[in-house]
Amino acid sequence: MAFIRSISGVRATLGDALTPALVADYVSAFCTYLPDGAIVLGRDGRPSGTWMEHAAVAAVQACGREARILGMVPTPTVQIFAEETGTAGAISISASHNPAEYNGLKFLGGDGLFLRAGQLQEMWRLVDGGRYNYVRAGGEGSLTRVAKPLETHIKRILDHALFTADGGARLRAVRDRKFTVVVDAVNAAGSSAVPQLLEAMGCDVVPLYCDGSGVFPHTPEPLPQHLGDLSRAVREHNADLGIAVDPDADRLVIIDNHGNAIGEENTIVLATHAVMSAAEYFSTDDFDARTAVVNFSTTRGVEDAAAAYGGTVHRSAVGEINVVDKMLSTRAAVGGEGSGGVIVPQIHAGRDSLVGTALLLDFLVSRRERLSEVVASLPVYAMIKHKAAFEGDPSNLFDKLEKTFSGARALHGDGIRLDFADAWVHVRASNTEPILRIISEATERERAENMVKDVQDVMSASAYMSS
Repeated sequence: MAFIRSISGVRATLGDALTPALVADYVSAFCTYLPDGAIVLGRDGRPSGTWMEHAAVAAVQACGREARILGMVPTPTVQIFAEETGTAGAISISASHNPAEYNGLKFLGGDGLFLRAGQLQEMWRLVDGGRYNYVRAGGEGSLTRVAKPLETHIKRILDHALFTADGGARLRAVRDRKFTVVVDAVNAAGSSAVPQLLEAMGCDVVPLYCDGSGVFPHTPEPLPQHLGDLSRAVREHNADLGIAVDPDADRLVIIDNHGNAIGEENTIVLATHAVMSAAEYFSTDDFDARTAVVNFSTTRGVEDAAAAYGGTVHRSAVGEINVVDKMLSTRAAVGGEGSGGVIVPQIHAGRDSLVGTALLLDFLVSRRERLSEVVASLPVYAMIKHKAAFEGDPSNLFDKLEKTFSGARALHGDGIRLDFADAWVHVRASNTEPILRIISEATERERAENMVKDVQDVMSASAYMSS
């Protein structure tokens, strides 16, 4: 039995912690917390999302609100519709990359942004106290089913200046290139969305796992070890690239034309190149095309990419809303997370695999190179991602690490990140699992591995248990 509530929302396991009553309680609290207005609802395609949608709609209507139903759509589509006039907020029914036994709820405000930590704490208090604003007879809410939400999402992307300036010359160039792309959407929310975008950009699409059933053909987190079928399909179809997304399609992972996974960290590296190399289309009074934001756990490759254009990179705590807040405060035109999340706030301020895909195709055309050639020009780093069980207050461990590695520059705000001249290591409590995450990166794999071992040694010496 697992139940987790964090800055990422609520996630729980089916058959025990995740019940209709739990869904109703959290949606009722959400409606009670928000100002007046409609609530947008979308789901990532997991079979359990159907009954969760029914429970959520019932709670929205019991609170006297209009429920606007998008059906099976990516979380970024939900974010776009949350921005509509008359909307108070939105809920994406999704457990993101978690396995099939999980589902969850992600909460967004009427600005399309995820609720911040303080806002969520207020909502948690309503849930814990069972205090909800239900309406009496005659005040029941309504239900509206939104037609063709994916078309709205795709139009938002292709209406960006990158694709409309100069009479749409760059979009025509992408269409003329006629990329062949294999898509693995783990049969979830990206099953229609990603192919529709690619077709709108003139691509020949080879759907691999895009049946929309929500039944995962493999572990849904889009990591290289889970994408063997996609790699083989790229080679078999002589495709230009393969695209993998997680169940709610906010994360993008790419396979090159030789069938090689380029690593989820390189998604945001390529997106940074794509935006900064086309700065004239992204620089406005509100956004600086040569400013990027990523979280503390993301590769130094982003700094390398920005340096090629005289750009600047800022870092934030892990979590989409943390990255977005930092982007808005620094006017960054591009940002995201090393897990494959790309954010371009001029389109909407959230991770979006469709945005990342469109940027990548344009960048490949502008470079006049194949994906494998572009990736070969990127600096190579070795990154180690380790999970560790722990006992006690992790803040005590963070203090111990800073004292032990006094020669490193310590960055706080999300666990601790220790920066060395040739490497870094970040140790933090997970937002989605009851674990510590230890992430290290260096130019040499042995160096990265040794940093993880050094952290484990400190944990062992301090009576922490790791696994």
